[in-house]
Amino acid sequence: MTVRRAIVSGGASGIGAATVERLARDGVAVLAFDRDGAALAALAQRSGCATCTGDVTRQADVERAVAAAAPDGRLDVVVCAAGVVAADDPHDVHDATWERMLAVNLTGTMRLCRAALPLLRAAGGGAIVTVASVAAFNSTPGSASYAPSKAAVVAYTRNLAYRYGAEGIRANCLAPGWTRTAMAEREMAEAAARNGSTVQDEFDAIARVLALRRIASADEIAACVAFLAGDDASFVTGAVLVADGGGRVATHARAI
Repeated sequence: MTVRRAIVSGGASGIGAATVERLARDGVAVLAFDRDGAALAALAQRSGCATCTGDVTRQADVERAVAAAAPDGRLDVVVCAAGVVAADDPHDVHDATWERMLAVNLTGTMRLCRAALPLLRAAGGGAIVTVASVAAFNSTPGSASYAPSKAAVVAYTRNLAYRYGAEGIRANCLAPGWTRTAMAEREMAEAAARNGSTVQDEFDAIARVLALRRIASADEIAACVAFLAGDDASFVTGAVLVADGGGRVATHARAI
């Protein structure tokens, strides 16, 4: 039986690391690509994954990572999970922040897919999973740069799906809601500092407005990635899977 090969950008932490571990448990030969070499080394010890240190904003790094993920020239799964976040509003957007959001979240996704597509096409198919955010649809205050970058990921993914579907390449987008990751912890720490509360207080306040009344674990989101990347989603392409615990559902609608 041929072992599937995968590459996961942003693979050293959060949703990316959880995805690497999930794919490895599923028997996939997975390479984690990230800037954090120390975290990658720890992940490799836990999961047995291959690693490549580099930055999705550097084309040479991306090409090197793809080559390392496909030593025999075959690649089956591409997961674009590298991402950054910053808080800003339309009246105070800094050019550097805007450009950073686009460079990592959108252009980094494009670069990885562009480098991997020749291998997927040569193999006669494969699966691409991009990680966007519910912010792509619900652009709340404080996400003037982040939300557009993630909305563009959705549009880019659908373009991939319809351009390469006839070649057996599926492309789908995952839009997670609040997930307990280091990135989310930092955001909650900033909110706690502003509000005189604690990180747990801030998470609890968010959980109260979700239909499931809790925050996701990274493993739960990784399971969604594994589904979209796997054979069970063989007829799914151009889709956006929202995994937000019901955050976009008007849970109070009956009281209105």
